[in-house]
Amino acid sequence: MTKIAMITDSHAGVRNDNPAFHNYQKKCFDWFLDYIDTHNIKHVIHLGDIFDRRKYVNFMSSKRLREDLLEPLEHRKVDTHIICGNHDQYYKDTHVVNALDELITGRYQYIHSYLTPTVISIDGFSIQLMPWITDSNRDEAIEAITKPKAPVLMGHLELTGFTMHRGLIADHGLDRSVFDKFDKVYSGHYHHRSTIGNVSYIGALGEYTWHDYNDPRGFSVFDTETS
Repeated sequence: MTKIAMITDSHAGVRNDNPAFHNYQKKCFDWFLDYIDTHNIKHVIHLGDIFDRRKYVNFMSSKRLREDLLEPLEHRKVDTHIICGNHDQYYKDTHVVNALDELITGRYQYIHSYLTPTVISIDGFSIQLMPWITDSNRDEAIEAITKPKAPVLMGHLELTGFTMHRGLIADHGLDRSVFDKFDKVYSGHYHHRSTIGNVSYIGALGEYTWHDYNDPRGFSVFDTETS
């Protein structure tokens, strides 16, 4: 049995790099880190949008993310996987320029990043990682979805019919039925927690706008034996 902490949409630099949100996010990260310490969790998957802006990154926001989340995970030797979300890439139709490559990839021993669909194995349990689907990785994504090599998919998906924020239902994106071959699908992107069939949006880590106010936020834990 292995427990994997899933976190998503932490949006470093949110609200125009407001220092108050830097401090708020640190409280969220500390809560998350305390939990994985208490429960001896050694695997983390970030389901995308670790940064907030596609076009640029504020130095202070980057520094705070490094000090408040990335370095604590690295120092704990937590096996961490971060997939590319739509806010993490510069262009809308390709991941060729992205924040993960510029600020995370190759800088840590225990932290890994993913731009294209990749199957990882955690203690013998296979998981399909699915970054934001664009023109540059679409063929690989369709292959991975239609011919799955893992029972569970974790990604940053845009699916129709799910609640993005309370009272706002997505009327665009893929139909969830294309993921019917997976036992479970967990996704970032929409900040509201919801589940339809085998697909669950785990919700953003924190509250960033009035849409988020008093709406459950946090992280989720996947158990390879019971989930």
